[in-house]
Amino acid sequence: MDLLQIYSDLLLRIGIPQAEINKLWLTLEKAYTSPSRKYHNLTHIEAMISSFEVYKNQLQFPNEVLYAIFYHDIIYETTQNDNEQKSAEYAISILPENTTLNQQLIYDMICATQLHQQNPIEDINWLIDFDLKILASDWEHYQIYCEQIRKEYKIYLDLLYKHGRKKALEHFLENDFIFQTNEFRTKYEAKARENIRKEIEQL
Repeated sequence: MDLLQIYSDLLLRIGIPQAEINKLWLTLEKAYTSPSRKYHNLTHIEAMISSFEVYKNQLQFPNEVLYAIFYHDIIYETTQNDNEQKSAEYAISILPENTTLNQQLIYDMICATQLHQQNPIEDINWLIDFDLKILASDWEHYQIYCEQIRKEYKIYLDLLYKHGRKKALEHFLENDFIFQTNEFRTKYEAKARENIRKEIEQL
């Protein structure tokens, strides 16, 4: 997948000149390729775009969703709890004044990836599901994902990490559903719950 080409095509569509796009890409690439990024990196963005490509015809605001995918984790500090809000603010700040994109929608989309809860705007539900699809991977890939997340939180001792991770996973199971769209719920809900239960058992 040529992420730079997808990114460039999107930004050209929304009125950003090529010279500016090159600078913006370098900033984005630097953030997502930071050595501390073991999971929340460009591979994660690629995976979300793969889902986007499958379902983009069902989206009302495909450009906004794609833009939100690129920027939803631009700020990612494991010691902070406002990464999504800061990412949303940054994503809006670099848009030109005459942009055709719905800025409030982008802001809401990115912020929604913090709590992953049902939203009245269906495109936000699609974005959330693209973000969480990893939870329904086959067990081998799910374990790799778990290891990557643990490495991102390496500053925390095992006792603290396991307590926090277990709490977050149990929150997913307590919800009526993990995935927000009917499509993902039908295809992936059971597998995601199975994986999460197995991870909790191993913590």
